[in-house]
Amino acid sequence: MAIVTGRTDGGTGGGETAGAPGQIRVHGPRGPRGPRGPVAGSGRIRQPVALIRLLTGLFGIALALLLADYARATTGGVAADVAEATELVPRPLAGLAGGLTTAAVLLLPVGLAARRLLGPDRRRALQQVSDGLLAAVLAYGVSLALDLWADGLAPASLTAALTQPLPGGHLGHSEPVYGYLAPVLAFITASGSRERRVPRAVLALSGLAGLAGGYATPTALLLGLLLGWTAAHGVLYAVGSPDPRPRPAEIRRSLRESGLRPTDVHPTGPDRYRVHQADGHPDLDVQLLDRQAVTAAAVHRAWRRLRLRTAPHPRALRSPRTGLEHEALVSYAAIAAGVRTRRIAATAGLGQDTALIAYEHLAGRTLDELADEEITDALLTDAWRQLALLQRREIAHRALVPSALLVDDAGAVHLTDFADGDIAASELVLRCDIAQFLTTLALRTGAARSVRTAVTTLGPDPVAAALPLLQPIALAPTTRHSLKRRTAAPPATERAASRRNPAPVLPRQATTAQSPAADPTTPAEAAAPPTDLLDAIRAEVLRMRPQAPVRAVKLERLRPRTLLAVAGGVVAGWLLIPQLFSAEQNPIAAVADADPVWLLLALVAAAASHVTAAMGFVGFVPERLDFRNAVFAQVAGSFVKLVSPGGVGGVALNTRLLQQSGIPTAQALSSVGVGQLIGLVLHLLQLGAFVYLLGQEPGGSELDALPAVAGGLAGAAVLLAAVSAVPPARRWLAARLRPLTAEVLPRLLELLRNPGRLTVGITGQLLVSMCLTTCLYCCARAVGREPSFAAVAVVFLTGSPVGNAAPTPGGAGVMDGVLVGLLQSAASMEEGGAVAAVVLYRSLTLILPVLPGWAAFAWLQRRRAL
Repeated sequence: MAIVTGRTDGGTGGGETAGAPGQIRVHGPRGPRGPRGPVAGSGRIRQPVALIRLLTGLFGIALALLLADYARATTGGVAADVAEATELVPRPLAGLAGGLTTAAVLLLPVGLAARRLLGPDRRRALQQVSDGLLAAVLAYGVSLALDLWADGLAPASLTAALTQPLPGGHLGHSEPVYGYLAPVLAFITASGSRERRVPRAVLALSGLAGLAGGYATPTALLLGLLLGWTAAHGVLYAVGSPDPRPRPAEIRRSLRESGLRPTDVHPTGPDRYRVHQADGHPDLDVQLLDRQAVTAAAVHRAWRRLRLRTAPHPRALRSPRTGLEHEALVSYAAIAAGVRTRRIAATAGLGQDTALIAYEHLAGRTLDELADEEITDALLTDAWRQLALLQRREIAHRALVPSALLVDDAGAVHLTDFADGDIAASELVLRCDIAQFLTTLALRTGAARSVRTAVTTLGPDPVAAALPLLQPIALAPTTRHSLKRRTAAPPATERAASRRNPAPVLPRQATTAQSPAADPTTPAEAAAPPTDLLDAIRAEVLRMRPQAPVRAVKLERLRPRTLLAVAGGVVAGWLLIPQLFSAEQNPIAAVADADPVWLLLALVAAAASHVTAAMGFVGFVPERLDFRNAVFAQVAGSFVKLVSPGGVGGVALNTRLLQQSGIPTAQALSSVGVGQLIGLVLHLLQLGAFVYLLGQEPGGSELDALPAVAGGLAGAAVLLAAVSAVPPARRWLAARLRPLTAEVLPRLLELLRNPGRLTVGITGQLLVSMCLTTCLYCCARAVGREPSFAAVAVVFLTGSPVGNAAPTPGGAGVMDGVLVGLLQSAASMEEGGAVAAVVLYRSLTLILPVLPGWAAFAWLQRRRAL
C-alpha cells in the first residue's frame, strides 16, 4: 500500500522536535506514552503493551480462580455436562486422540523454532526463540507449582472445581492445569511466531482430546491458556523483546518502491527518521506507526473516552494502516482548507505491524524553541489565522501544544501533528481547540497578548464561547503539567503587557457561575487578582466581552470518585456477602428477628448523633451560626460521604457552610481544624477510659482489648517514623502541619476567651462518640447478644478511625470488616452475631440517612447555605 503525492502550492510542512530518547511518542496532545528504551544488553525494548497484557492476564487468572471457588454450582454443572457428553466417545478413540494431540503439541514448538531459525533474520529469530524457551520454562514451573498447591494446600472446594477423578478407575485426580498447554502457548506467544492457524488448531484439538478422555476440566483448560499467555508477556516485559522496528535499509527500500529517491536514513528520535534524497530532491521526515505504539496508548485513550465528552473516538485498537490513513486524511483536509502544514510525500506499509508516513522536510523551530523576543504579535496573529482556517472547515486539531506549532525561516507558522485530528468535528471540540490554543500561547506570551491576538483574528464571539471550556481537564496533559510548574509570578512579557494594557481582573468564582464579578459595573478595585494563568485569561476575555458565558461546561462523563464508590461497594460486598450466608448462623435471620425496642433505641441514638455533631461543630466557631443549618449540614454529610472517603466529605461540607455564612476561608478552615484536633484528643481519652473500665468488669481484662489498640497506635507510630525518615516525605508532612501552627492554634486561643462556646463544642464531640457507641450497643442487643457497653465502646472507638481513614466512600468494606473482627475479639461475639450487629448499625448510620441527607443537602443549596 503506497500513496505518492506531488508538490502543490500553498506552503510546505515542517518537522517536529524529537522526543526524549527511549520514549514512545504518539502524535497527539498526550505527549510521551512511557518507557520504551533499550534494555541493558542492547537490541531489546520494553513494550508497555507487554505490561498491560501481563496485568490483564493476572486479572484473568484471579477471576478464573475466584469463579471456580465461588461459582461452584455453575462450574460443576458445566464440568458434569461435558463429562456426560464425552461418555459417548469410545474410550480407545479418546485415548488415541489424546496421544496424537499430545505428540503434536510437543512437536509444534520444535517446528516453529526451526522455521524461524532458518529464515532470513536469524539473529532476531534466535533472540525470540530464546524468549519463547524462557517463557515456556516459566509457564511449566507455575503449572507444576499450582499442581502441588492443589494437592495439599488449596481449599477443597477449589480443588474440586479445577480437577475431576481420573477415568478408568485410576486413583487420583486430573491436573489443575491441563497437560502442556501453558508452556506451549507461552513459547508460541513469546517467540513472536507469525503462524496462527496451525498452532491454534493443534491447541484446540489437544484441549478437546483432554475433555473427551476425562483428563481435563473446562476450568483447567482455561487456566492453562491464561497461564501460558500471561507468562509469555511477563517474560517479554522483564527481559524486553527484540526491537521490531524496521532497519534503515527496509525504510529506504519501501520509499524507493513508492517512487521516491532516498539515499541516507538517519534516526532523529523514537520512530522518527530524516531521509536524504538524490538529485536535489527535498529531504523527508519519516514517522513510523507500529502496532506496539498504538496498543500502548489503548488504555489511556479508552479511559479518556469513557471519562470525557470531548475525548477522541476510540481508535485505540486501530491497525497502523488505519492510523496512517486517518492522519493522512486529516492532513489532506487541512491542506485543502489552506492551512500551512507539512506535505505528505508518501505513505507505505512495512509488513503487518508497521506503516510509515513521509513528510517533506522544512527547516524550522517549534514554539517552545523560540526566544521570547522572537514571538511577536504578527507571529501570534499568523498562528491564530491558521487555526481560523481549521475552524472554518470544522477540522479539529486536538493537539495544539508548542511542539505542533512550527515556525519556518521566514517566520510563517505551520501546524503539524494531525494524528488525533477530526473532520466534521462538533462545536464543543472546536471550542476546546480555541481554549487549548489560548493557554498554549499564554504560557509563552502572557494572557493579555494571547487573548488580544485571538480576538483580533477570530473575533470576540468565538473566543468568548470557548471560555466555559477553559478548565484543566479540557487541556492536554503536557499543558496541565506546564500550568502546575508555572510560578506564581507571571512572565516578563505578561508583566510588560499588563503595564501597557491595565485591565480589571475578576475573582476565581467566576469560573463556575454567573456572579456579580462578571458584571461590567463591578469596580476593578473590588475584584481580587487572578490566582493562575487560566484566571488571567478569563479576566482578559471578560474585559473585552463582559457578557461572555463563564459557567464551566461539564466535560466529565465519569469521575474517578464514582469508580471509587463502586470499588468500595465491591469490597463491602466481598467482605460481607459471604458472611451473610454462613452455615453456622444466618445474620439475615438474626436481623429479621431483631428486638423492636432495642432497634428503636438504636434509631434514636443514630438520629441524636447528628444533633450532637452539630453541637461539636458550632462550639468551635467563635462567630454566630444558624444552629438549624448546622444540624442539616451534619445530616447532609450522610449523603456526601457516599461519594467521598470517610472523613473528607464532612470536613469539606462544614468548611463550605462557614464560607457561605460569611466567614473567610482561612478562619473557616481553622475552625474546622480546631474541631478535628480537639476531637482527636477527646477520642483518645475516651478510648483510654473505656479500656480501663473494660479491665474493671468481672472477668474482664484490659489486656483483651490492648492488642487492637496497641496495634493501631504502633502502626501509626511506625508510619510517622517512616515518613520522618524520608526527607521528601518529612518536608511534605511539615508543609501539611504548617497550617496547624499558623491558623489552628491562634483560633484555639481565641476560643479560650469564650468558655461557654468551648464547653458546647467539647460536650458535642464527646456525645457524638457516645451516641454512635450506644447505637452499636443497641444493635447488638437487638439481635440477642449481650456484650458489655465498655467492650462495644472500645470496638467503636478503635474501628471508626480506620473507617474514616479508608479511601472508600463511608469506609465501605474496610470499617465493616474491622468492626466485625473487633466485636469477635474484644466483645467475645460469634461471627454470625457480630455480622448481624454491624449490618444493623451500618444500615442505621450509613444507608438509612442517605435519602434524608440528600433532602437536607438540596434544602441547604436552595437557601444558598452551601
